[in-house]
Amino acid sequence: MIPYFTAGYPTTATCREALRMAERTAADVVELGIPFSDPLADGPTIQRSTQAALERGMTVAGVLELVRDTALRVPVVLMTYLNPVLAYGVDRFLVDAAASGVSGLLCTDLPGGADPGLDRAIGASALDLIRLVAPTTPDERLPGALAGGGGFVYFISRLGVTGARPDAPPDLDRHVRRIRAVTRLPIAVGFGIGTPAQAAEAARWADGVVVGSALVEALGTGGLAAAERLLAGLSDALRVRGAA
Repeated sequence: MIPYFTAGYPTTATCREALRMAERTAADVVELGIPFSDPLADGPTIQRSTQAALERGMTVAGVLELVRDTALRVPVVLMTYLNPVLAYGVDRFLVDAAASGVSGLLCTDLPGGADPGLDRAIGASALDLIRLVAPTTPDERLPGALAGGGGFVYFISRLGVTGARPDAPPDLDRHVRRIRAVTRLPIAVGFGIGTPAQAAEAARWADGVVVGSALVEALGTGGLAAAERLLAGLSDALRVRGAA
């Protein structure tokens, strides 16, 4: 179970409590998004949360401080776009993130092989570089797309932006088999998963399930109690699926 939260949303204090709740409730890994002003891969829910966090003054340094102060026992993966890392300074970011307790880095706009120097810098750091694969990634591209990756593979189960959908991801079994043919890393599925039924269906094939927009929406509208109810339901569905 990999819940996603936007750092600093709806407030820094509430986000910190949500992270602790997630660890207590179900999380095996936590994905924490660094707010960015131009989140091209994110749908309306995450866009609203990142804008709200930015307006409240959240920064890259603030995200690292949040991770350090929360001190989770489960791994924390930062989801970011490349510009915030470049603005902070790549070497400084990698050192400070590791010192804050971050375990992995997921750069949504850094395809495998696009910047070999940056790939090497992250690879030499204490952080795992989480690679992303899309349904449109061709078989011949998969080895290059996954090169240098660690931790797990993030499979983007749908085309388009993030956001909860009413149905399960299409052709998930076929895509997971394609990825497994070229890597031994665990495979987590994200984008569009927001209900226990969808999580259970994804878990038939994948090793992990990422839930973001539905959880952020629950936290923003219903507070910690609503987010905990949703996360508990998702976790129960995965346990049932694993026991089946």
